[in-house]
Amino acid sequence: MAAIERLRRALWRVQRALRALGERRGGARALPFAAMAHVLGALGGLLAAGQAQAADLPEDRAELMYHLYDGGGVRASGPAVLVRKSLLGKVSLSAVYYADIVSNASIDVVTTASPYRETRNEFGVVADYAVRDALITLSAARSKEPDYIADTYNLDVTQDVFAGMTSVSLGFTYGSDEVGRKDEGFFDGAKHWRYRLGLTQILTPRWLATANFEVVSDDGYLGNPYRVALVFGAAVPERVPSTRSSRALRVRVIGEVAPGMSVRGAYRYFWDNWDITAHTFDLGLSRRFGEGWLVDVYARAYRQVDSALFYSDNATAETLYVSRNRQLSKFDSNAIGTKATWTWLRVPGRYEVRLSGALEYGKTNFSNFTDLRTGRPYSYNATVAQVFVSADF
Repeated sequence: MAAIERLRRALWRVQRALRALGERRGGARALPFAAMAHVLGALGGLLAAGQAQAADLPEDRAELMYHLYDGGGVRASGPAVLVRKSLLGKVSLSAVYYADIVSNASIDVVTTASPYRETRNEFGVVADYAVRDALITLSAARSKEPDYIADTYNLDVTQDVFAGMTSVSLGFTYGSDEVGRKDEGFFDGAKHWRYRLGLTQILTPRWLATANFEVVSDDGYLGNPYRVALVFGAAVPERVPSTRSSRALRVRVIGEVAPGMSVRGAYRYFWDNWDITAHTFDLGLSRRFGEGWLVDVYARAYRQVDSALFYSDNATAETLYVSRNRQLSKFDSNAIGTKATWTWLRVPGRYEVRLSGALEYGKTNFSNFTDLRTGRPYSYNATVAQVFVSADF
């Protein structure tokens, strides 16, 4: 029993560090609670006594966020709402709403068309089911904008093994898109399949490592009906292959280096059959100040070192496929960010209310995509801001 009690205390220290890290910001188009929910779900049941393991459901939570993206001529803002509640200690149900009010005057738009405004709405539902030492998650979402509808379905299973010291996860996503251009009566579709495998390993009472591998297969209309390419300086409709497969491997290490302070580092490698390869590096630090404040700072560097086989800034030959999509060119993107969370109200065992704000600044530089207005390689700055209130109950 003494050995079991020592294990419980050691794992509790790991859980405390992960909770601090879990408060970090999500992706630019992801709700801020998503990263924490996945981490806590993957580590469910680690603190159970003895040999009895039990997966923990995500915490009951309500969250309201306002987000803003401003960069490269694009401005997107809107609210996001999450409500999550557990039932009978075995099932957790969530509902999500996310909106983007977009004003688009990006480089593609201002050089080939007129700026425009539109609204994208996304609705989603999530169900988590805990059975012994496994957590099963089912989710569905629909995103709708004037010329684009996307439906997504996810299944994820996380299983704790080796007395909770290791977690293995498997996941599958199916997506179906309807792409259109109403002014020309054009409509087409695309299908997406994602397969993922993850491993989380407790290295020491203070350090944890994760590895995730993902395979993506896309089929159908994968271009943009509004985008044009250049061939001998003349604008022609973009033409891209109807299939694409890609792979991504990500490794991450998280550790508590001092009481109330944790660090993290991650590397991701991406490659696909369009001949694109990319590297992503992440570094971050989280620090608690007293009982009420948690501050997080991070830096991210992305390098896309190869262009797609059919990408050309200005093609000098007519080919089957041709694109001037800048996201398929060579470029690098760097960002720094911070997030602060203040615990406003807390009644242990009953509820906790937190106020948070996050700010990120990034710069993107393209190597072989020219700004037609200046004749120089294109670059832009971007700012991402989030303000939200969340309550666990």
